[in-house]
Amino acid sequence: MKGESKEMSVDFDKAIEEMQASIIEDARKVYSEKVIERWLRPKYMGEMEKSQGCGKVKGPCGDTMKIFLSIHDEKIVDARFITDGCATSIAAGSMACELATGKNIKDAFKISEEIILKSLDGLPEESTHCALLASNTLKEALTDYLTSKNEPWRRLYKKQ
Repeated sequence: MKGESKEMSVDFDKAIEEMQASIIEDARKVYSEKVIERWLRPKYMGEMEKSQGCGKVKGPCGDTMKIFLSIHDEKIVDARFITDGCATSIAAGSMACELATGKNIKDAFKISEEIILKSLDGLPEESTHCALLASNTLKEALTDYLTSKNEPWRRLYKKQ
C-alpha cells in the first residue's frame, strides 16, 4: 500500500510539472519573455506597511491593483504592488514598480500605459488595459503622497 501511495504521489507531481511546462510553453506563444518573467517571478509584489504613498484602482475588467511607495527626498526608493488580477496585471504592476523605483516624483508621473507596454515588449490587445491599470494606480499612489505631504493630517484618517 505504501509503495503505491508514493508511486501515485510521484505520478501526480510529474503530471503537475508537465502541466505547468505546457502552460508556460503556451504563454511564450503569446507573451514576451519580459511579461513571463514578471508574471512568474514578480520582484515588486507585496504590501508595504509604512508607505508614503498608496493608490488603489479598479480596472475596467474588474482587476484591482494597489501600489505602495516609499519616498525619500522626493525620490522613490521602493515600490510594491498587489493585485487580484491575471498574469498580465501582475507583469504590468511589477513593471510599473520597476520603472518607478529610483525616479523622482515628476519623472514617475510620466510612466504611462505606453511606456509600460513598451518596457514589457508589448501585450496582446485584449490585455493592454492591464498596463493602463498599473499606470493609473502608480499615479494614484503619487497623488496620495503629494496630498499627504501637503496635508499630513489626511494620513491619520485614511485607511490604506
